Amino acid sequence: MSKEAYKLTSPDGSEIELPVRSGTLGPDVLEIGRLYRDQRVFTYDPGFMATGSCESTITFIDGDEGILLYRGYPVEQLAKYSSFLEVAYLLLHGELPTPSELEKFDTTVRTHTMLNEGMLRFFTGFRYDAHPMAMLSAVVGSMSAYYHDTMDIDNAEQRDIFAHRILAKLPTIAAAAHKLNAGQPFIYPRNDLGYTENLLQMLFAVPAEPYEINSVAAEALDLLFILHADHEQNCSTSTVRMAGSSGTNPYSAIAAGISALWGPAHGGANEAVLRMLREIGDAKNIPKFVAKAKDRDDPFRLMGFGHRVYKNFDPRATIIREMCHKVLKQMGRKDAPLFDLALALEEVALKDDYFIEKNLYPNVDFYSGIIYRALGIPTSMFTVMFAIGRTVGWVAHWREMITESNRRISRPRQLYRGPVQRDYVAIEKRK
Repeated sequence: MSKEAYKLTSPDGSEIELPVRSGTLGPDVLEIGRLYRDQRVFTYDPGFMATGSCESTITFIDGDEGILLYRGYPVEQLAKYSSFLEVAYLLLHGELPTPSELEKFDTTVRTHTMLNEGMLRFFTGFRYDAHPMAMLSAVVGSMSAYYHDTMDIDNAEQRDIFAHRILAKLPTIAAAAHKLNAGQPFIYPRNDLGYTENLLQMLFAVPAEPYEINSVAAEALDLLFILHADHEQNCSTSTVRMAGSSGTNPYSAIAAGISALWGPAHGGANEAVLRMLREIGDAKNIPKFVAKAKDRDDPFRLMGFGHRVYKNFDPRATIIREMCHKVLKQMGRKDAPLFDLALALEEVALKDDYFIEKNLYPNVDFYSGIIYRALGIPTSMFTVMFAIGRTVGWVAHWREMITESNRRISRPRQLYRGPVQRDYVAIEKRK
């Protein structure tokens, strides 16, 4: 294949030249935008397994080598040395902040965590047992009704205001949804607390007694948010880009991403891990369920193992595994049988030849669900926690998409397999 063009032969014998484009990392791509105009054919790629939908400078993944880079920085380095807000700044602005830039960014986020009281009253309209993700998507969508005066997508200053506002307020919205489910009074944010400390305080504090924030819990959440901050053109990120391409307000685009994340094949995977562990029930049942997972004729699947993108190992899982063990050691063992079961299953998977050959190692969802459970976060809130971390990635991609010089509305094509044209038949003549 030439770097200039990839040559194909059309059915009529003529040659087709598809321009080749190269990124700084990763495989080359064939530019097929003129294929329909010149040859009257579409490409067909269900699930977009081999289709590049955009050009991006934010995140790079090499699934074969287990590499994840945010703006060129290995996620392992960011997880070890950085904080979530520092990573958020990096994703939004392209470079790591200076001390003064980070201080200003942190102050902006801290002082914009409160919700309009009208938004708080919005929660009283939900049933007490409404799923937190349903409330999250609805309330985020409603933000366009409260901040309509700063939603000009072509105004750089207003794009910054939106980015800071959604990053600051999403933990407050998430905590309010949890408090509604718990039947407890809403807890207002505090400007003297850091990002994850404030979230823990809003989730678990009650007016009747003081709440002491556990530093290990705050550290674990900060790490999880870093690891969840972005993951290239996944389902929810692509949804945000596609919704935003219509020119809709940014809150609606983020609400669309939240809805996409809710799916069990995407952000709901860590919930599925906990359900699987409950189904296994006891460590003595692990061999039986491992055998079921190996049986191609059995529908049972081990959740939290392997990854669609990572064919070797998930670099995020390597990082989070250490934190998972630290949390279980220091946070107490209220669910000891469940945690012991999870660790026993992990040990089997890391040593079993079948899992090793198939590269079915525990992934980030396996460990994140266990950590959330150990911190006392309800299963229904797991995907909400994922959304808090991933929102900054959505915003970064939305900002990138909205400022492209060749911006256009997303409009996929299809392979039509329905009826050919036919004439209407009056109802009395139909048999």
